Amino acid sequence: MKFTEGYWLRSEKANILYASQAYEVQEIPGGMRVLAPVGYISSRGATLNMPTITVEFTAPMENIIAVRAWHHEGYEKREPVCPKHPQAQAVTVEIGEEEAVMTAGKVSVHVNLKEWGYHFEADGKVLTRCGFHNLGYARWDRTPSTMFPADNYMMENGKPYMVNELSLQVGENVYGFGERFTSFVKNGQVVDTWNEDGGTASQVAYKSVPFYMTNKGYGIYVDHTDNVSFEVASEKVEYVGFSVPGEELKYCFIYGPTPKEILNAYTSYTGRPALPPAWSFGLWLSTSFTTNYDEETTSSFIQGMADRDIPLSVFHFDCFWMKEFQWCDFTWDKRVFPDTEGMLKRYHDRGLKICVWINPYIAQGTPFFKEGAQNGYLVKRADGRGVWQTDNWQAGMGLVDFTNPDACRWYADKLKTLLDMGVDCFKTDFGERVPVDVEWFDGSDQGSMHNYYTYLYNQCVFNLLKEVKGEGEAVLFARSAAAGGQQFPVHWGGDCSANYPSMAETLRGGLSFAMSGFSFWSHDISGFESTATPDLYKRWAAFGLLSSHSRLHGSGSYRVPWVFDDEASDVVRFFSKLKCTLMPYLYAKAVEAHEDGTPMMRPMVFEYPCDPVAAYLETQYMLGDALLVAPVLREDKKVQYYLPEGRWTDYFTGEVKTGGRYYEGEYDYFSLPLYVKENTLLATGAVNDRPDYDYRDGATLHLYELADGASCTCRMVDVKGADVCAITAERKGGVYSFKADGDMNGLTIILHGICAEGVKAENAQIHTDSVSGCVSAAIDTSTREVKITVE
Repeated sequence: MKFTEGYWLRSEKANILYASQAYEVQEIPGGMRVLAPVGYISSRGATLNMPTITVEFTAPMENIIAVRAWHHEGYEKREPVCPKHPQAQAVTVEIGEEEAVMTAGKVSVHVNLKEWGYHFEADGKVLTRCGFHNLGYARWDRTPSTMFPADNYMMENGKPYMVNELSLQVGENVYGFGERFTSFVKNGQVVDTWNEDGGTASQVAYKSVPFYMTNKGYGIYVDHTDNVSFEVASEKVEYVGFSVPGEELKYCFIYGPTPKEILNAYTSYTGRPALPPAWSFGLWLSTSFTTNYDEETTSSFIQGMADRDIPLSVFHFDCFWMKEFQWCDFTWDKRVFPDTEGMLKRYHDRGLKICVWINPYIAQGTPFFKEGAQNGYLVKRADGRGVWQTDNWQAGMGLVDFTNPDACRWYADKLKTLLDMGVDCFKTDFGERVPVDVEWFDGSDQGSMHNYYTYLYNQCVFNLLKEVKGEGEAVLFARSAAAGGQQFPVHWGGDCSANYPSMAETLRGGLSFAMSGFSFWSHDISGFESTATPDLYKRWAAFGLLSSHSRLHGSGSYRVPWVFDDEASDVVRFFSKLKCTLMPYLYAKAVEAHEDGTPMMRPMVFEYPCDPVAAYLETQYMLGDALLVAPVLREDKKVQYYLPEGRWTDYFTGEVKTGGRYYEGEYDYFSLPLYVKENTLLATGAVNDRPDYDYRDGATLHLYELADGASCTCRMVDVKGADVCAITAERKGGVYSFKADGDMNGLTIILHGICAEGVKAENAQIHTDSVSGCVSAAIDTSTREVKITVE
């Protein structure tokens, strides 16, 4: 929200008071507290009729300083709070004549005792400041008559807000705020963290997260579930401003200095993502939304994929697995699925997992609605006249009140009947259309529950899946999210359209989402709305199958590839099998995401924060830390992409290019810029028809452009995420050494770009190939060390 009219004047709609002096500073347990009057105190009498803002600084864990500022201490907002995972962090407080300093590890906050302001430092550098007219208390929508006097401290009408602004340096870029489809760099944008069902073509978001990071080594998490309104160098171009309704503002300064370290700290505090099961990384096929389908139709889709040798992992039944006007009563429509349990068993026998669509809205006229209404499990009207209902989506639908523990159990018990029938996971759709003029069971603030609702909804379903399926087998396909929702993967990008601009905006959303603490993400291949051309379908399939999770889904038409053209089946087969063979690498990156919050799909700036070009890239990404992907986003088959400094190997052709510059190429449907960075030992699997297999058995280790004197390590895990072995490659001159902390028998090592006579190996059988430009070494003895010498 903008509380000013330009830089100097305040808005006539607002009365705002700014912290003006650090009048009193005292040490408190775990930090320090500052009393800041909104005017300068020149005498004891000046304290009369003088509002104050109180600011506390504490350290909830390493590299994080929490800030809490308030105007009226007794104000009760009843705002739900995202669960945190604090860890004890020792602090020191020094209060001098000119400044007060609180230090916690590498991070410190400095409060100016002469002129109002404070700043955050780390490693001897000032990272951001809050100073003159940057921290305030405002009343909005007041009744103005003319410009109010500057010394008017009477705040008798309007809605209360707390406001804070943090400075930006020259060249500082801002990223994050959840899944935002606007430009990847958020400078100049107004961002309201208010979940809405708005598609992918606007500033509206399904997944709003009040967290951002910058390329200067820190992140800011505004710890509120209500709408946090950000002015990102948009109201005052030298600042990021943020405001929240009420009398209190809380945020955390999170030091990196790298993006990886920032997200490590942020997800440690707000929750690590669960590890999705390995089977979920395969291809998901949907019935699509409003299409006509029955068991004969779905079986023909599954058989069609098998006939075309396209690996398929999950089959998804969208909304109409239930009868119309009855969503969601979680009862199969027997008119089209007369033998549901038998059907699900037949699909399981084919090696498939089953997903069904659900949402938290319960249509009237169903026994489920009556039961929920009678027991108080549905959200109530604020005027006390029974259940809140709307005709938007389903006639007379109500909303499950997940603030009521009994309602959560009731909802989960109903879902358990589906799991008992053979369903494996749920697409948890919606969660954004949440009213504010209602009464919640636990008395929560109306506005604050709007975003937080999706956290409770997905938590309820995810916990049920963990309980029934077991740890490591739970997975969702969720559309909405709030801070902390990364704990309940996977999320997909919502209602995109079948065109290239929508494909690009979908990618932007995924990159912003990754910078907001979410590690696993997907999207509707070829677009949800309308039907893609065969050209777009094939291009999007390559992008989708080089994402963390991959789903064919649409609105009013089927998404099986053969309805587009014959070549579409070949393309989907090619990239599906490619993803399966990459699973030893991909699942190790999934485990890394689970352990430290590092996203699988990474913006270029995430991996290359010091590269000034990478800071702005939004049409390419890193898949893990070793693979660079640039989707084809144009009908003319051309791609312009950037390779950072170093030597990069084309995964498909083996061509090596020098980085630090842009390239442009033309690509057929079976290729795209997919590059492996230098000093990479990449594991690929021996299986290409499913994502869950023994990654260690028959795996191939590909060594790319290992520099003399350098080393790199390949981590191998099993389908449960447990470490199997780690192989380290080292090079000294022409000697390449491979050492493992386990048995290397059965593995093959390929040295890419090396094709020479006179290559020798210890404990391996060497083959040279002048066509592929590589040397391969088959390891057929029980050994933990292999040495290859290239003369």
